[in-house]
Amino acid sequence: MPNDMSHSSDMALVLSRVSARFNDEKKNVLALKDISFSLPKGSFVSIIGPSGAGKSTLMRVILGLMEHESGEVVRDFERPAMVFQNYALFPWLNARDNVAFGLRMSGMDRKKREHIACEKLKEVGLERLEDHYPSQLSGGQRQRVGLARALAISPDLLIMDEPFSNLDTITSESLKADLLRIWRSYGMTILMVNHLIPDAIELSDQIIVMEAHPGRVEKTLSVDLPRPRDVRGPQFFKEVDVLTEVIRKVS
Repeated sequence: MPNDMSHSSDMALVLSRVSARFNDEKKNVLALKDISFSLPKGSFVSIIGPSGAGKSTLMRVILGLMEHESGEVVRDFERPAMVFQNYALFPWLNARDNVAFGLRMSGMDRKKREHIACEKLKEVGLERLEDHYPSQLSGGQRQRVGLARALAISPDLLIMDEPFSNLDTITSESLKADLLRIWRSYGMTILMVNHLIPDAIELSDQIIVMEAHPGRVEKTLSVDLPRPRDVRGPQFFKEVDVLTEVIRKVS
C-alpha cells in the first residue's frame, strides 16, 4: 500500500472529499460522494448504514482495489488484512492451510508458514481443529479461521465486513470478546462494517453513519464509554438510543 505522510502521523487513514463511481458498459452510478473521515492509529471504528450506502465500495477504495473519482486518500498502513462476512475460505484446504495461504503466496517456506498458522489458530481458540476442512466447521469456527488468516500477516489495519451477521448470539458474544482481546494485543487499527447498533456501541471508539444513493457520511459519533463496557448500564442504552435516532433519519 502506498505510504503518504502529508497528514498527521497519528492517522492510519485519511479520506478527504472522496467520490467513486461505477463506470462500465452496464451502469454509470455515483457510489460514494464527498466521503471525509480519518482513522486514528490503534482505534476501533465502525461504519454503519443502510443497504446502498456504498460500504463495500468504500472498503475497496480504502484497500486500493478500486479507483476513486475525486478527493484524496492518504494511507499510513503497510499490512492491511480483511475478514469477510461469508468467510471466503477455500473448501479444499484445511484450517491450517487456509490460514497459511497468504504467507504461501508471499513465498514463505512451508515450515515457517505452518508454524505461524498454528500459532494464529491457537490465538483464536482453534488449535485442535487445524486439520479440519471448512465443511467440518461451524459458522463461528469458520469466521475464526478467517480472523486467524488475517492475523497471520500481523496486520496494522484490519477491515471486517459484518463479521457477526451470520453468527448466533452466543457465538457472536464469544467472538467479540476475543476480537477485543486481539485488538488490544496487536495495537492495530480496526475498521468494521456493521449493521448491529449495540455491537457498534460496544466495540467502537468512533462510529461513522452513512447515507445511501449515493453513499455519503451523515454523521460521525464518538463513543466515550469506559472499557470494558457495561452493556446493561444506562449510559450504554443512552448511546444506543442516540445512534438509533441517527440511523432512522438515513433509513
